[in-house]
Amino acid sequence: VGPYVLVTPNETRRKQLQQSKLSSAKKELEDLERWKKEHRPGPITLVPQRLGGNESEAQVRQNQQMILMQSKYQKKCKREEYIKAKKAAEEAEILKKKAIQREKAERLEVKKRQEEMQRRETFLEDQKYKTNELLNRLDVGLPKSDSCQIANPGPGSTAWKRSHAYKQALREDENRRLEEMKQEQQRKAELMEFKQKQEEETRTRAHQNEQRRVNNAFLDRLQNKTQHNSIYQPGYTG
Repeated sequence: VGPYVLVTPNETRRKQLQQSKLSSAKKELEDLERWKKEHRPGPITLVPQRLGGNESEAQVRQNQQMILMQSKYQKKCKREEYIKAKKAAEEAEILKKKAIQREKAERLEVKKRQEEMQRRETFLEDQKYKTNELLNRLDVGLPKSDSCQIANPGPGSTAWKRSHAYKQALREDENRRLEEMKQEQQRKAELMEFKQKQEEETRTRAHQNEQRRVNNAFLDRLQNKTQHNSIYQPGYTG
C-alpha cells in the first residue's frame, strides 16, 4: 500500500450541515400541513332522500338468493354442455378415423381383386396362346377344307375334325369363363355399392339420432330452467 493522507472532518461544519438539513425538513413538513389545512374539503350538504328502491329487504334478499342459484345452475349447465361437446367431438373424430381406415381397407380389397382378375386374364391369354400354338402344330400336314374335298372320311379328316372341335370347345370354355368373370365382377361391384349405401345410411341415421338426442337434452334443460325460474318467482304458492 502506498502512502496516503487522512483528513479529519470539521466537527463544527458537520453540525451546521445537520442543523440546516433538519430545519429544511421541518419547514417542508410545516408547509405540507399548512397546505392540507388550506385545501381541506368543506362540509357536504345533501338533500335527504330515501335510498334502496321500492322493494323491501326480504324481497331483495330473495332476489339475491335466486340470482345466486341461477348463476350456479348456469355454470353447471355450461360445464355439462362443454363436456358433452368435447365428447361429441372426440366421437366424431373417432368415427372419421374409422371411416378413413374402412375406405383404405375397401380400396386395398378392390386393388387386390383387380390384380387377381388381371392375373387370371393374363393366365387365360397365355393358356389360349399355348393351346392355339399346339393346335397349329397339330394342324401342320392336314388338308384344308377349301383346297380339296375328301370323298371318304379318313384318319386325316377325323384328326382335323377333332382338332376343330377341340378348338371350338376351348373357345366356348374361354368365352364362358370370361362371361362368368364379368358377371362375378359386376356382382361384386353391385355388392360393394349396396354396402357403401348401407354404411352411408347408417352414418346418416346415427348423426340424426345424435342431433335429436342433443336437441332433446337442450329442450329438457331449457324446460327445467323455466320451471326453476317459475318456482322462485315472487308470489309463487307451489
